[in-house]
Amino acid sequence: MERVVIVTGANSGIGLALCERLLTEDSGLRLCLACRNMQRAEAARSALLTSHPSAHVDLLQLDIGAVKSVISAAQEVKASVIIYRYSRVDFLYMNAGIMPNPKVDFKAFFKGLFSRNVIHMFATAEGLLTQQDQVNSDGMQEVFATNLFGHFLLIRELEPLLCQSDHTSSVIWTSSSNARRSAFCLEDIQHKEGKEPYSSSKYASDLLSLALNQHLNSRGLYSSVVCPGMVMTNLTYGILPPFFWTIIMPIMWLIRLFTNTFTITPYNGAEALHWLFLQKPQYLDPRSKYHSLTSGLGNNYTQPRKMDVDDSMSEDLYLKLIELEKEVKRKL
Repeated sequence: MERVVIVTGANSGIGLALCERLLTEDSGLRLCLACRNMQRAEAARSALLTSHPSAHVDLLQLDIGAVKSVISAAQEVKASVIIYRYSRVDFLYMNAGIMPNPKVDFKAFFKGLFSRNVIHMFATAEGLLTQQDQVNSDGMQEVFATNLFGHFLLIRELEPLLCQSDHTSSVIWTSSSNARRSAFCLEDIQHKEGKEPYSSSKYASDLLSLALNQHLNSRGLYSSVVCPGMVMTNLTYGILPPFFWTIIMPIMWLIRLFTNTFTITPYNGAEALHWLFLQKPQYLDPRSKYHSLTSGLGNNYTQPRKMDVDDSMSEDLYLKLIELEKEVKRKL
């Protein structure tokens, strides 16, 4: 039976690069591009079919940050069982994400640019980035809803296709090196009171992945977390004005000679996501984040690194998300 793969945020950047790599690896899989903008999704589909004309590539309209859209998309996937396309889901890549209105501390940026911490600064953006979040139509913080809760809800809605006794399935989160415990608070999981919602949401995905393994491994679902490295995507380019990137891009290529975290291209950033496609999920370490890495000579490889997560915090977050799920469904 052909494997079914769903990728959120698949129309550009790392998501599109991943889709290209997956089809190159297995032209017989059934790939679903789950995207908010269907015009861009259709363009991505056309590009993929140009290089893989016999591939099965479907489109699914999904605004991962909107509860109604997530539930509607999940219902469409489950309804597809009737026409045999999705009798199960083998891989669900939670790749879509936002970083709205990023602001850079330029004083800290230029200080770090000419210091021994320049590599760490570029790799993590620690101490540099804040974002101006807003409330969405569901009454939730937009970054939390898009980067975390919408994907959690999608998993919950697709459990009948993900959790089946006769096979294993994988859910794979695109996290970040910017995911830090210091930015996350259990009493404020939506990060209403802070200025680093992106970092908070990515650390929360690390926690949630651990909880999903604790709750669903026995039912055949396994969760993993990936860090794509320092990748140039639309999200990254939105952090600084274009002329800044023109100035510092040569510096970044130079830095890559001395570090393996500067993957730079979406193709390289998708390395760990692609690597996990080839693994048996039951043998992976649920407490590790799988990093896409690129050597100075341009060789790509994947390396696991322990996450700063613990069982009690991950379980508490999981229970809070379950309660929030009940709350939003009551409102519907």
